[in-house]
Amino acid sequence: MIETRWLTEQFEASRPQLRAVAYRMLGSHADADDAVQEAWLRLNRADAGAVENLSGWLTTVVARLCLDQLRARRSGREDPAGDRPSDEITGSADDFDPEQQTLLAESIGSALLVVLDMLAPTERVVFVLHDIFAMPFDEIGPVVGRSSGAARQIASRARRRLQGADNAGDFGLTRGLEVADAFLAASRAGDFDALLSLLDPNVVVRQDATTSRGGRANLKAEGAVSVATWFSKGAKGLQGAIIDGTAGIVWAPGGRLQGVLGLTITDGTIVEINLIADPERIRKFDVVLLEG
Repeated sequence: MIETRWLTEQFEASRPQLRAVAYRMLGSHADADDAVQEAWLRLNRADAGAVENLSGWLTTVVARLCLDQLRARRSGREDPAGDRPSDEITGSADDFDPEQQTLLAESIGSALLVVLDMLAPTERVVFVLHDIFAMPFDEIGPVVGRSSGAARQIASRARRRLQGADNAGDFGLTRGLEVADAFLAASRAGDFDALLSLLDPNVVVRQDATTSRGGRANLKAEGAVSVATWFSKGAKGLQGAIIDGTAGIVWAPGGRLQGVLGLTITDGTIVEINLIADPERIRKFDVVLLEG
């Protein structure tokens, strides 16, 4: 009874970390919870007394469960380069210095999880474990069935892909999502200064007839101060999204899409926001809602 209580306490202490790991690997809160719950079931079936590092053991179990699920999602497709069984992987592990690695890892917020989808399952698991959760490569290698050196190379390749060395368009999306996510967070917090830092001094906001009071089309607001004041009043119902392949924000109260905020981002600042609520126009957009 004491051992069961102790195991439960240890598991509950590790649960937040395990959910964070699983969520960044799978991009879904529901799938992350399922992986963590399965880890708990496996812990109960295992000889816990023989486990020296329970937190590390649980992280390894969750990571393997996530890797299996990521691979299952790609079933029926040709295995990408990141999942080849061979350790013969090209590319230098020292392409990015520690500071660059840290900056890249810290940029992976909830909105940017979608960008991780361009990584192969093994790349995603290795990147998340090492660059975000600082697990050493000699522990990551056994998780993905590779040597520590191969795991290091996989992480290097994942960074290059996320940085846009091989996918310049995806990197543009990454930066756009980062700016949109920061803008949304600042608006939700009513942080005027943060909003101001994200806006071009000459930013313009345009509204269609549906969003404009009185039904007048092409109303607009100009200037960072005016726009920051407007959006600092809150962001109820607003949510990050990818709109026709670019970063944006939508108004989707209760998950029902009712408005689109198209963002034009240049050099890390927002230069134009187009507010669209016309149902006919909205239906023509390809919109992917982001969690969070």
